[in-house]
Amino acid sequence: MLCAAELVACVIDGSNLTDSFERMLDARPGWPDATRGAVRDLAWSTLRDFGRGDAILDRLLHSQPPTLIRALLLVAIQRLRQRPEHAHTVVDQAVQAAATAMPGLKGMVNGVLRNALRQQSEWASWIGANPVSAQAYPAWWIERVRAGMPEQWEALLAAGNQRPPMALRVNRRRCTLEAALAELAAAGIEAKRLGDATLLLAQPVAVARLPGYAEGRLSVQDAGAQQAARLLAPRDGERVLDACAAPGGKTAHLLESADVELLALELDPRRAQRIRANLDRLGLQAEIRVADCCDLRSWWDGRPFDRILADVPCSASGVVRRHPDIKWLRRDEDIAGFATQQRRIVDALWQTLAPGGTMLYVTCSVFEQENAAQIARFLDRHADAECVPIDASPDCQLLPDAEHDGFYFARLRKQA
Repeated sequence: MLCAAELVACVIDGSNLTDSFERMLDARPGWPDATRGAVRDLAWSTLRDFGRGDAILDRLLHSQPPTLIRALLLVAIQRLRQRPEHAHTVVDQAVQAAATAMPGLKGMVNGVLRNALRQQSEWASWIGANPVSAQAYPAWWIERVRAGMPEQWEALLAAGNQRPPMALRVNRRRCTLEAALAELAAAGIEAKRLGDATLLLAQPVAVARLPGYAEGRLSVQDAGAQQAARLLAPRDGERVLDACAAPGGKTAHLLESADVELLALELDPRRAQRIRANLDRLGLQAEIRVADCCDLRSWWDGRPFDRILADVPCSASGVVRRHPDIKWLRRDEDIAGFATQQRRIVDALWQTLAPGGTMLYVTCSVFEQENAAQIARFLDRHADAECVPIDASPDCQLLPDAEHDGFYFARLRKQA
């Protein structure tokens, strides 16, 4: 419980959850998979329920404790909500954790949690008293979604609060979908087919349990993310650019789909190393360069690309259930900043696209300012650009559901 609280405290203090967890794992290399999974699940679920634990604590605390102790109380409240039948054990574990972290406050932790249990029948009304705790999102986020999707906003927010599904991509250069299904079944892992190379697991499992993963027959990739390669549809012999490539899932999928000359760009050297590791595991080859995709002089040799994948930085509002720290860390004004960055990227990349070529614009956002509004402004700026319909629609907005995360796609063709 203390380790989960430390992760929550890092996020409250402004740190990235995934980075904090990786640092924790590096410091504890001997942790078994079960421990890693338990810490991760508790921290992620606590942050996924943004505002709900706070709604309870705010009724019980007379003054704000240190961040770590508040985080510990949030984690304990989350566990009490998940496992009310284990209340005595949960309180005892929280008190022991406080005794380790800040011994002088273990009595306070014990008193707050026991008081919380005495008033447990009131929790639902406390949580439902305001939209932030009821929906488990910041107020500005709720308003953006409500304004952009007035008929779907509640379902969209609810989907973002659920545990995410686990999907696999079959490397068709090394395995068939049928063979992968058979291997999973033999390992006791239930899965169903979603597409030509996509499998959805009934329950998430540790990567180490996946037969064929280490040998490059499978990759973990959300089913929505796998639509990028299908929509860009590279052909043998083409020159392809993946402009914001790390960690390399879409890069690999493009290379599994066709024999292309692919350049993968990534600004962060450490993240670029992850692209290479993924490609090596899958037996794939691409040129990987560390560069700012907007600075054409630093990486472009003047040869145009037939197809470009522009998976641009965004709010990640469509994948918030995988990255619940986003709810704590994002601010309303950040969305305009992302939109400006996206504009710079697509305007720069458009210069490198061959006449008749295709650029696929991708975000993992559900906010209109980063998606349809961004594309509308792009078309206004570029007279030589036209939208290519996606499944009979001008673009494609996938909303998170039981099978995939939230993504936006727009397919743009440069007129010859």
